Amino acid sequence: MPYPETLASNPKIILFTDFDGTITLQDSNDWLTDNLGYGERLRRQGNIDVLEGRMNFRDLFKEMTESVKTPFDQCINALCKNIKLDPFFNDFYQWSRENNVPVIVLSSGMTPIIRGLLVHLIGPEANDIEIVSNEVVDRPGKSKNEEDGWEVEFHDDSAFGHDKSLTIRPYAKHFAERPNELKPTLLYAGDGVSDLSAARETDLLFAKKGRDLITYCEREGIPFTIFEDWRSILGTTKDILEGKTTAEKVAAQDEEKAHLKAEKTQTAK
Repeated sequence: MPYPETLASNPKIILFTDFDGTITLQDSNDWLTDNLGYGERLRRQGNIDVLEGRMNFRDLFKEMTESVKTPFDQCINALCKNIKLDPFFNDFYQWSRENNVPVIVLSSGMTPIIRGLLVHLIGPEANDIEIVSNEVVDRPGKSKNEEDGWEVEFHDDSAFGHDKSLTIRPYAKHFAERPNELKPTLLYAGDGVSDLSAARETDLLFAKKGRDLITYCEREGIPFTIFEDWRSILGTTKDILEGKTTAEKVAAQDEEKAHLKAEKTQTAK
């Protein structure tokens, strides 16, 4: 359910999450580009250009998708055969349903691909997951299910194509204007350049080990905690819900670990 309906059940935690490479093991957009589009080398260079500020994500994603000429229904079929779910995400999702923890997918990908993959990988209950993403439309004079027949319709006019902060900020604003209401803890999980717009917006950021989001957060001084799979996100979220820790404590502990690691590295030099 979109804001403010999400708040009707008074959740103690709301988890926003990227989809590609975060819920899934592979990035569906990268897979399409690498295998059906202009290839991994150009796509990876584009990611580096975005990270280093030479290009915005909107332009990169437009280039990536326009390099894919395969009919859209064939794209979805190919992705269903090749994209795998993080082995622990379904455990997290079932727990979240039982414990009133809304899961909201914020993606710079495409809604019909995300919905199709979630239902394929999890089952019909995945239809309950709110998805905020870009859409797919027919190219003028064509149908999306014919060769070179589809294109992306971006969620908004931002340089991201989908500025994920625009979905998260109304929640923070809601409680800033209502100081007597109990504010839920806001969490975000992500892995790459499409998550830069969301990195500063929640109480705790889960950043995937070894991915570009960590590079960005370290450079910009944004607190985060590392995850390798959804098993660790589940454990941390459970502890927060049960009052064993807080998002602030988790972030502070990881910041201290990073500081000590940096000091050891400097000493070794």
